[in-house]
Amino acid sequence: MAIRLIDEKCTGCGACESQCPFGAIVIDDSKARFTESCTHCGACVSACPFEAIVREEESPKKTDENMDYRGLWVFIEQDQGQSRSVSFELLGEGRKLADAMGQELAAVVIGDRVEALIREAVASGADKVYVVEGSEYSHYDSDAYTKALTDLVNTYRPNVLLLGATINGRDLGPRVACRVETGLTADCTELGVDAETGLVAWTRPAFGGNIMATILCPNHRPQMGTVRPNVFKRPAIDYSRTGEIIRVPSKVRLADLRTTLMNVVNACTAACNLEEAEIIVSGGRGMGKPENFQVIEQLARVLGGAVGASRAVVDAGWMPHPHQVGQTGKTVSPKIYFACGISGAVQHLAGMSSSDIIVAVNKDPEAPIFKVADFGIVGDVLEILPAMIKEFEKCK
Repeated sequence: MAIRLIDEKCTGCGACESQCPFGAIVIDDSKARFTESCTHCGACVSACPFEAIVREEESPKKTDENMDYRGLWVFIEQDQGQSRSVSFELLGEGRKLADAMGQELAAVVIGDRVEALIREAVASGADKVYVVEGSEYSHYDSDAYTKALTDLVNTYRPNVLLLGATINGRDLGPRVACRVETGLTADCTELGVDAETGLVAWTRPAFGGNIMATILCPNHRPQMGTVRPNVFKRPAIDYSRTGEIIRVPSKVRLADLRTTLMNVVNACTAACNLEEAEIIVSGGRGMGKPENFQVIEQLARVLGGAVGASRAVVDAGWMPHPHQVGQTGKTVSPKIYFACGISGAVQHLAGMSSSDIIVAVNKDPEAPIFKVADFGIVGDVLEILPAMIKEFEKCK
């Protein structure tokens, strides 16, 4: 999809400039001009009273060429042989999608000494595992992983490719999509199969989380998307399953890499490792001031959990963004989630409502958080949390 300006019709009236939601149109020498910020959304097309802006369709790939792409792939993210949970969450959901589309489910494992990951991928539902192994993949490197995954896509031509919306997944996905000339739907919170086309229906928050957009990719392959961690449950492990293992020789040499890993610094401690935490203690504006988050941190420490925060808290600068839970933060699914001084806006609920047990503490008995909570305590968090900490410490 592209937007084109017909110069001879344009009068420079500015109607399109005022309607552009991205500020991507400027009036220069009595003519409209598009800047690099243009997303080709089309808002300017209907705004122009002189029909000087038109939308042009790109030439789609041939249908018979798209038919050559088969299978649903899940990229298995790992670090030093330790898998990220989101990869296996995607295998579980990928199994459902693959069955609905009548295609096989494959896992892609890139790394060093990954035998355990291969077994786990098959046990989690993969029919096939593509493996690229070597010391050059011992740590994530943009150049190495992009080349390896791009070569796999170009060689084996999958119909669908899923990646976790992690730091590495958000780096790798767009790089591969650009090289294989396809689209990528980022940060998805729901997956499905479109009844009319049989395509993957990718659903994600849009316009700051105010709407949920469902996106299809009809013309290019593979259909690609990154999916937030903890949106789906991990499948049950069945080590009696068997699958085909395809080992692909590495085409990457250490000399080809443009960066050298000197050291690994764990800047984010266990207290903000929200995706993997079984217990999360989150605070909202009801905590009163940033100094009061010491109580949140103390309760999390006693319980061996992680510290979360609402968007309002992060926007106010009380806590850094890695702690944010919600539609524009992290999606979590712990065994126990403590919501302390959090009113329960729909954007926050979208990030934690799949928790097994929700405990809410709020002085407002009408707070929306109590509608989703399994246990609710009405009262001042600064009185209740210290009492909870004292009781939990007795159990240690």
